[in-house]
Formats: sequence, C-alpha cells, structure tokens
Amino acid sequence: MVTHEDVLAIARLSKLYIAAEELDDMTKAMDDIIKFADTINNASEEGVEFDNINNLSNAFREDEVVPSYDREEILRNANDIDEGHFLVRKRV
Repeated sequence: MVTHEDVLAIARLSKLYIAAEELDDMTKAMDDIIKFADTINNASEEGVEFDNINNLSNAFREDEVVPSYDREEILRNANDIDEGHFLVRKRV
C-alpha cells in the first residue's frame, strides 16, 4: 500500500512539488501503478510461447549505389562553406 509519505518522498527525490489537494489522487494513482506492476510480475509464463508473436522478421537488402544530388546544389543554401563542405561552429 502506497502512503502519502511514500509519494512525498518520491516527489522530494524527483524535485517535484505536489500540492496538498493533489496528494490523495496522486497516492491512489501510484498505488494503482504498483498493483498493476505486481499483477504483471505475478503472471504465469508456463506454456506460453512468446517469441516473435507478431511474426516479424528483419528485411535485409543489399546496399545499392544510387545517384545523389549535385554537391553545389546541396551546399547552395549553406551559410558557411569551405572546400565543398559545410562549416559548423565548434561546441566547447
């Protein structure tokens, strides 16, 4: 059972403020979340095949070289260019 003190301690650790009028609702919501997590943790996995339940598979393909845009066209709207490359400010 989650108490008001638990919620206030979590809020303090998270540096969050919870108004007194929100405390009851927040405590109930936190308790519901904990109960839901407990339900999931207690679920049985016996006899359940859970691997690839959606029958998904990776779609690998060969890399293909395709024509690209012309370098001048790509750099046309750049603010700063040097020898065919974008110039960007160094972050310190």
